[in-house]
Amino acid sequence: MIVIGIDPGLATVGYGILSQRDGRVIPLAYSCIRTSPSLGGTPERLGVIYDAVSALLTEYSPECMAMEKLFFSRNVTSALGVAEVRGVIMLAARERGIPVIEYTPNQVKQAVTGSGKADKKQVQQMITRLLSLPGIPKPDDVADGLSIALCHVHTARIPR
Repeated sequence: MIVIGIDPGLATVGYGILSQRDGRVIPLAYSCIRTSPSLGGTPERLGVIYDAVSALLTEYSPECMAMEKLFFSRNVTSALGVAEVRGVIMLAARERGIPVIEYTPNQVKQAVTGSGKADKKQVQQMITRLLSLPGIPKPDDVADGLSIALCHVHTARIPR
């Protein structure tokens, strides 16, 4: 099974692509897609994100995409921007017949660390250890993309 985990944002989209083979989880790729206001307006930035995610989906052919459920906090403006990014990412997956599974932040923490109350540092340390990475991925968005993918790998093992 190959899964891509996505942490969407207009400025930075973190992603992690994992392969599960013979009970082992292997990172295939992890990084981020960056856009800058200098690219133009939101439509141009969304286009860059769509193209980059489409290229990843074509290159790695994941069986599914995992994303964190959208969480509205105080800043509705940034939440709306994230919603737009999520939309173009989901469209890229839909066009390729790749299902998108969403997880809450607590589900991600629980699946990766065993505790839904783990902090960001604990999650980062655990993915570094579980995936045998040379260090905590930077920026945080990349670590988040990997943790979402790992959440799905762990959750998909559980019979439904």
